[in-house]
Amino acid sequence: QLGKKYVLGAQGPSSFDFSGFTYYGYKNSGWVTLNRTSSAQSSNGSHVSKSNLRAGDLVFFDTSGPNNGAISHVGIYIGGGQMIHASSGKGQVVITSMNTSYWNKAYVTARRVV
Repeated sequence: QLGKKYVLGAQGPSSFDFSGFTYYGYKNSGWVTLNRTSSAQSSNGSHVSKSNLRAGDLVFFDTSGPNNGAISHVGIYIGGGQMIHASSGKGQVVITSMNTSYWNKAYVTARRVV
């Protein structure tokens, strides 16, 4: 799905928003059907600490101003400190390092659903 266009409210297969990307990926894998919004997805599965992330875990962020724990973004951890996500800033699905000041400050929690 890399490079697919970011479109608010889209849930695939030709374009995605943040949570539409994770919703589509899990639904079409046959593993589990997630809730539709990023904040609702943060209640799916079980909590996992940042130090114990595994590929496939959902990672959640507060990207709306100072981090007060409100979920506004979700991606899928792919290992090596990276996630794949639909980026509104880049306008497409991209792989991004979570080891930047921006993502470290915005990080809220992670969930393991499979």
